[in-house]
Amino acid sequence: METGTILALAIYFIAMLAIGLYAYRQSSSNLSEYMLGGRKLGPGITALSAGASDMSGWLLMGLPGALYTAGISQIWLAVGLILGAWANYLFLAPRFRIYTEIANDSITLPDYFEHRFADRTRLLRLISAVVIVVFFTLYTASGVVAGGKLFESVFQLDYVYGLALTVSVVIAYTLLGGFLAVSMTDFVQGIIMFLALVLVPLVALNVVGDLGTTLSIVETLNPNHLDLFTGTSVLGIISLLAWGLGYFGQPHIIVRFMAIRSVKDFPVARRVGMSWMIISLGGAVATGFIGIAYVHQTKQPLADPETIFIMLSQVLFHPFITGFLLAALLAAVMSTISSQLLVTSSALTQDFYKTFLNQHASDKTQVLVGRLSVMLVAVVAIWIALDRSSSILDLVGNAWAGFGAAFGPVILISLYWRKMTMPGALAGMVVGALTVLFWVFSPLQIDGQQLNDFLYAMVPGVAFSIIAIVLVSLLTKAPDNVVNQHFDAMEKQLKS
Repeated sequence: METGTILALAIYFIAMLAIGLYAYRQSSSNLSEYMLGGRKLGPGITALSAGASDMSGWLLMGLPGALYTAGISQIWLAVGLILGAWANYLFLAPRFRIYTEIANDSITLPDYFEHRFADRTRLLRLISAVVIVVFFTLYTASGVVAGGKLFESVFQLDYVYGLALTVSVVIAYTLLGGFLAVSMTDFVQGIIMFLALVLVPLVALNVVGDLGTTLSIVETLNPNHLDLFTGTSVLGIISLLAWGLGYFGQPHIIVRFMAIRSVKDFPVARRVGMSWMIISLGGAVATGFIGIAYVHQTKQPLADPETIFIMLSQVLFHPFITGFLLAALLAAVMSTISSQLLVTSSALTQDFYKTFLNQHASDKTQVLVGRLSVMLVAVVAIWIALDRSSSILDLVGNAWAGFGAAFGPVILISLYWRKMTMPGALAGMVVGALTVLFWVFSPLQIDGQQLNDFLYAMVPGVAFSIIAIVLVSLLTKAPDNVVNQHFDAMEKQLKS
């Protein structure tokens, strides 16, 4: 490994730890500060931290690898994500920000569910916390796999050591500064990712020649790679577009909406966030697609398509710039892992420990438990990631579908339909989660394909969740007056 590359990565690591230390001095003793940053994030940090925590290592590895392997038909996934993120900003974000503050200043998603439905049984809090811990542990494992592959590919470091190194840095700044550290590092990481995804495909295209040359090479190798529809089906396109439905239920993304300082900041946050996302996804798509032509033209060996970004970063740039570009990949991995660790930690702390074990726990005790929870989840994620053959995109896809189906319909409908009941919410959550688990792990097949290969689990998961919510809500007792009061207060704030 070149000295310049090592120097650039060292600077990156030190910067992340410095941000964590700064955040520790600002927000480590108060639970609301540690878990939600005191609800005072600006629109720029909100947008880029949401984007960076959303995209993870799959943006620079999974998506380019999919384009490299299957061609332009995989772009439907990016289209679905763009539409879903835009709808999330427009239809969920403002109402969710207002309602979580009105509903007893909820600082976690299970908090919101309990207060929104006046649930005295605490079943919603318990089930939603279980869903968060289960699916986020899988999701965190996908980021750990990406980190392990990075260090294995670039440094020829043992895969297991790569896992440990990736997680250790993330744990350090997450333990120190909590939500503020995670959001600030995500902001910096989002900028690094953006620049890298603009730079790498442009330089690669210049080496290949131009867009015409790229298209010609790809067509010669496999004409189907240029067809938006070849190699997929109507159900396949629906499956890719359905990724966008997941945005309504992703705790690590919508928690940013809870933390923004004012609803009036959302238009700016939406413009910044969507611009970042469209350009970044375009860069990832271009990296995989142009990579096909580059590898063919230069005869550069590529053992794993998911490492096309890493390979281009190593061969096209000065070692110091290579270090910067690899830092972008680490940024994508770490930003998501840190966000997921923090949300899972908040579920274990607020929704298990405080609710069921120590109801009178002080803020200091809860922050300590939160930090211990970060360590616990990280260890389990490493254990899952020890399977070297794990596909980053598959792990992300399963967790994304789980959250999208379990939480998405419940959250969105709860913000618009005041007659939705606690049993309806519980039914939607359980049915959505179980449908995804069945769809992903069932041995059943359709036309010789596993269910999740035939149709992405998000589609049946969301559909059955909505049906369960509506049917059970209509058959059970309407919510009490406190829900109507909260709804009236939310509508009043939205109009003002």
